[in-house]
Amino acid sequence: MKFLLLWALLNLPVTIAFNPDYTADFTPPYLVYLKSEYLPCTGVLVHPLWVLTSAHCNLPKLQVMLGVTIPADRQEKDVQVVGYEKMIHHPYFSISSIEHDLLLIKLKKFIEPSNYVKIVNLPSKTAPVDTTCTVSTWAYNICDSSKEPDSLQNVNISVITKAECRSTYKAYRITEGMLCIGIVPGRRQPCKEVSAAPAVCNGVLQGILSYADGCVLRADVGIYTNIFNYVTWIKNTIRNN
Repeated sequence: MKFLLLWALLNLPVTIAFNPDYTADFTPPYLVYLKSEYLPCTGVLVHPLWVLTSAHCNLPKLQVMLGVTIPADRQEKDVQVVGYEKMIHHPYFSISSIEHDLLLIKLKKFIEPSNYVKIVNLPSKTAPVDTTCTVSTWAYNICDSSKEPDSLQNVNISVITKAECRSTYKAYRITEGMLCIGIVPGRRQPCKEVSAAPAVCNGVLQGILSYADGCVLRADVGIYTNIFNYVTWIKNTIRNN
């Protein structure tokens, strides 16, 4: 009996055992799976022709997939797959820093909106402390992380103060261009999840994950790019390209 219980626990998706607040098998319509020959990333549809993600993502031979719940399921319906035309990193991004960690991807064709694929709203102000946000990304099965992720999950966690964030991440300079979201002091459970998880608060994109020491789907504190500080760059880039 003990062996059977251990086997069952080990075969749960990697985040289930530790986070009672997650919800699975619902893909927010703005969420984008960025499949590549390296590691995948999560993106957000911000315009019918543009996806926003983190600049630290390395995406050779990129495929943009929208409306996806389980990337490994080739039979899934209502999925749109498109190529891309260009990638534009924020001009001040550096691979040695977590500042300005944004990348815009221009698609080869306009996305058709549906019940499964929709554009997310950009912010008109920064989300205040204690705002509840939904953070979404894909997780890998604990027993086989060599395949594509097989568990789409969403977790509701809150914006914390800069002071709390600096206490959690003493080695990092937390600037106004960043948001910190999670539970203080954070549980920092090891896991494997797809990078660049977005934080959407009250229907508005407020952050894209830049760095986390732990697992954001278990509510560990993550450092997110504060989207409000970059709305002008996002809109200008889209208009000029």
